[in-house]
Parts: sequence; C-alpha cells; structure tokens
Amino acid sequence: MCYYTQQMSTIESVKRRFNADLDNEEFFLQSDFIKGFKHPNIPLILDTTPNIITTDHSWGLMPSWAEEQSFNRKKTLNARIETIDKRKSYKNITQNRCLIIASAYYEWHWHDKQGKLKDKYQIKSFDDEIFTFAGLYSSWTCPDSGILKNTFTMVTTEGNQIMKYVHNSKSIKSGNIHDARMPIMLRRQDELSWLDQSVDMSEFAFPYEGNLNAVNLNPNIQYGLF
Repeated sequence: MCYYTQQMSTIESVKRRFNADLDNEEFFLQSDFIKGFKHPNIPLILDTTPNIITTDHSWGLMPSWAEEQSFNRKKTLNARIETIDKRKSYKNITQNRCLIIASAYYEWHWHDKQGKLKDKYQIKSFDDEIFTFAGLYSSWTCPDSGILKNTFTMVTTEGNQIMKYVHNSKSIKSGNIHDARMPIMLRRQDELSWLDQSVDMSEFAFPYEGNLNAVNLNPNIQYGLF
C-alpha cells in the first residue's frame, strides 16, 4: 500500500499542468516527503470542480457515518479497487472521484521477512513531472461542533513488474508475487475519464502502464516510518 508521497511542484507549474485555479495558496502543500499517517492536506482536483485545485481535503478518509472523530483513519489511507464496492467506508462514495497531485511516491524493498533490512525507493514517472493518483473523497460533520471535515483515500491496484520487486513487504512473507500493490497512477489521457462518474471504475483496475523510474535512495539503511 502507499502511505508516502512527494509534491514538490510549484503553484504555478501545477496550475499550468491542469489548467486550473488554486482555491487557497496559503495551504498549498509542497514537500519532499509527505507522510499519510499525519493526515496532511494534499492538493486535489474533484470531479465536481475540475477547474479548481483544492487544498482542504486531508488524507485518510472519514466516512460520513463515523460517529466519532476518533475513527481510525490510518485504515482508510488506501482503498483496494477490487473491493471498493463492498467496503462500508467506500461503497457509497464510488462516484466521489478525485485526482491526487504528486511528483513522486516512496516504497520500501524488504530484504528479510521481518523488514529489519530494507531499502527506500523513490518512484517517479518518466512520462510526467507532475502526475496524479486515483482517489475518492468524502465529507464528515462532527456531531458535537457541526464542523465539516473533508477527507480522501488513495485507490490501489495490483503492482506492475517494477513494484512487484520494490514493494515486496507482503510477497516476501507469502511467497506470492501478486500480493504486491501500487497506487493507481493515472496517465494524463485517463485523468478526465477517472473523474467521469459514467466510466466504470473497473476500467482502472490495472497496474500503471507508463514508464516508471524507481531509484534506491539509501541502500541497506532502515528508516523510521512514522
């Protein structure tokens, strides 16, 4: 699964890339290493406003039915596309689609089943300096204060050949290479289709077919993940 991304593109370059305006420059996130477990606000484009880059959605989906703010959003950082329509957290928001803007993401290659020795990889697209992940979004209203919280999740699929090697934390334990996952990276020509609710989500249930560049940043060094 994917919990760490990069968004190093400037406001102007992102606006040009998507031919869109930004809702709030003050909250535009530009960071080399974004941790999903911190629930950051990452720039998104929603299906309802494709000409606006929004900055008010935080990573880790809070379902509208959640009774308390203490809902464990670490479990909703990612959503498996194969089971989205069956999961309580997602099955009623499959029409709420968004583009998650990024310039890279990170995964770890394990050398042992315990993950004591692992290499940190940065994955970029050769096709686009600025690319997008497929996402779903939701809104939750605090029952006590009435405050609205906007959140999103990143949709994942089976890993491609590169990611089956890099992201092997599950497959090294199970021995099944198909256990490797990756976020759904959208080709530029597929971004509007993802935002189109009339396009069946199953059409995106495949690994990224573009050109990826996976770079081992610090071989044989273990990193703190949280």
